[in-house]
Amino acid sequence: MSSPPGIGPDLLVHSRMPLNAEPPLARLRRTGMTAREDFYIRSHGTIPALDAGTHRLRVGGRVTTPLLLSLDELRDRFPARTVTAVLQCAGNRRADMQAVRPTSGDPWAPGAIGNATWTGVALADVLEVAGASTDAGLHVAFEACDEIEMPGEGRFRYGVSIPLAKARSPEVLLAFEMNGDPLAPEHGHPLRLVVPGYAGVRSPKWLGAVTVQDRPSDNHMQARDYKLLPADATEETVDWERGIVINEMPLTSAICEPALNARLSAGPTPVRGYAVAGARAIVRVDVSADGGRHWQQAVLEHDVAAPWSWTFWSATLELAAGPHELAVRAWDDAGQTQPAATGDVWNFKGYLSTAWHRVPVSAA
Repeated sequence: MSSPPGIGPDLLVHSRMPLNAEPPLARLRRTGMTAREDFYIRSHGTIPALDAGTHRLRVGGRVTTPLLLSLDELRDRFPARTVTAVLQCAGNRRADMQAVRPTSGDPWAPGAIGNATWTGVALADVLEVAGASTDAGLHVAFEACDEIEMPGEGRFRYGVSIPLAKARSPEVLLAFEMNGDPLAPEHGHPLRLVVPGYAGVRSPKWLGAVTVQDRPSDNHMQARDYKLLPADATEETVDWERGIVINEMPLTSAICEPALNARLSAGPTPVRGYAVAGARAIVRVDVSADGGRHWQQAVLEHDVAAPWSWTFWSATLELAAGPHELAVRAWDDAGQTQPAATGDVWNFKGYLSTAWHRVPVSAA
């Protein structure tokens, strides 16, 4: 599919309505800060046309002073903060699961991820001025301005929530800039939430309202989607109460170069990719040329001043003539690593595809 107007020409467009697209992996890996034209786009409904001058953010619920804030008021009343952070769709690498057996959802390759510098104000500062309750067990719900149409659900606005404890963490931003520029329409203009370490679904774009409450959001996107379900659940039998809410993203890694099914020259072959572990640090990445029978360690690149960023890795593998299955696995600072087989983490929604990333290639 060709890209819609205004979207980078190299993006692979999975659907046009809602607009969902990801970059070629080589472009994703070329620089540590993902440019707008290379940043994945995940939409669930419309991309609203909002005016930054007239847009308002409502803050209410369990607060002593409800607020109605323009973007100028956000900038003037609260100190600006900048955080470099990865955003990643919970369905990143779903295509690997679909190779095991079908799932619902778009067939994301490992490109439903991006790393950017986000500028805005701390959600915690706004909650403080609003006099938000600090009682244990509270949640902060968010309503966006995009509209979603779903069979059996009708038309509704996007909504999710996060625990108050995370909402009060200093890295969580009400962001109005990405990489030093105002947010683009497809990335949430004029205001979005950015929740580092959490699945991208918890970072709603086109943000309109913030509500402190005693329960998670009852919006479809929170209550009946984006949960990790048991392997035996199906679309017909699913019990959403048995699902685990996907908040913190697990350890994962991917090979960005060479490409899937690439034909290469035999001999020394550069292999490059990314690894990410949410709040934990990546401490080792292993790369294999034979599907995981033998491994060698990759060289890591990470900005220690950006703990919510990703880690780039690179290695040179000696490939003999013939077919090869490249594989990668990462380790975090708790000694955790990734499962070997995608079938071990399969679920019918295709979420959290974190097994070793495997890329078949041939050398001659």
